[in-house]
Amino acid sequence: MSSRSFQAPTGTRDVLPPESARWRALIARFDALATLAGYGLVVGPMFEEVGVFQRVGESTDVVRKEMYDFEDKGGRHLALRPEGTASVVRAYVQHRPTPPWKVWYCAPSFRYERPQAGRYRQHHQLGVEALGAADPELDVEVVALARALYDAVGLVRVTLLLNSIGDAVCRPGYLDLLEAFLVVRNARLCGEHRLGARQNPLRVLDCKRPECRETTADAPRIVDHLCEACAHHFRGVQEGLSSLGVAFVLDARLVRGFDYYTRTAFEFQAEALESAQSTIGAGGRYDGLVEALGGPATPGVGFGIGIERVLLACDAEGVLPVPTTGVDVWVVDVTGTGAAGALAWALRRAGIAADRGFDARSMRAQMKLADRSGARLALIVGDEEQRSGTVSVRDLRAEGDQQVVARGEVVALVKELLA
Repeated sequence: MSSRSFQAPTGTRDVLPPESARWRALIARFDALATLAGYGLVVGPMFEEVGVFQRVGESTDVVRKEMYDFEDKGGRHLALRPEGTASVVRAYVQHRPTPPWKVWYCAPSFRYERPQAGRYRQHHQLGVEALGAADPELDVEVVALARALYDAVGLVRVTLLLNSIGDAVCRPGYLDLLEAFLVVRNARLCGEHRLGARQNPLRVLDCKRPECRETTADAPRIVDHLCEACAHHFRGVQEGLSSLGVAFVLDARLVRGFDYYTRTAFEFQAEALESAQSTIGAGGRYDGLVEALGGPATPGVGFGIGIERVLLACDAEGVLPVPTTGVDVWVVDVTGTGAAGALAWALRRAGIAADRGFDARSMRAQMKLADRSGARLALIVGDEEQRSGTVSVRDLRAEGDQQVVARGEVVALVKELLA
């Protein structure tokens, strides 16, 4: 039999302790912020019928080139979720909760693309979706919630870009105008968009290649062609953000990667990262998506935040560092009487993080483990302590004599020392 060792598939990675503690901290802060704003956790499947995603983005690279789709053993055509919104909306259509429905999620997404810093073939998103209200104040709440997360982890070099991409009333006319603009300049576009400009002209505005940026520098701006309803909505979003002190930059080139977006579009850019990895969160309004998936007319707005990208930005700004310790107390027991387990569980029941050694290691070996763990205190049970019913308490991070305390009093002493 082969002794080959296996590795994580290309474009994926293992997140191990202590780095994973940062993930927990980020998710916990997002959970707290979303809960305060009335959003409940939604947990859905990692795969859906392929039509869920085909209906909402057939002209996008994500659906045409990057989506993992497959036939299962029952002959069903399925796809791994490439993004979070469509799955949440499918759940809304299926279960029909009472609107407004405000939910948040934390889930992996899958895209077959060239792996790069902060973007893997399996990457992870935090997101919210709010369905059932067309009020621009809901857009404001959603944007402000994303901004609050960046503030909560200490990121300061983050810019919010904002645009409106119109709706079914005004966007068709604008797309005709943009397509006419691009047709006469087609030869100057990059190779990809010389072929795709007619299919999805908005995506040309989002292209980062120099030839497309230069060619579209004087392209018509959609904000100059909004209908009155969309213009009124966009003014409401800007006024609402300003009233909350959420700074933004208007960006007439900003569009979204899926076909279902309408009106508000926004993106958060981390200035500390290179441009190719600088988007750390994005979203917008999608007032026609519920209908596209078979539900009643229902407005919606939401965002997705890439966990890997946010942590890259944290590294670049020196915030939310990897924790240096996992436990507060390490229990050392060389008596073989089960004292280590009893003490560790007594501490844990009191809300104190505690660990211990195994395999009857020597005192020296266990003290090395205690020091390496980053714990502040070591509780030591040797033969003398076992006979006298005591525990020796040693501060591993300070010089000084260790204290000896009766075993029944050790939890109280540990709480006092850690406080």
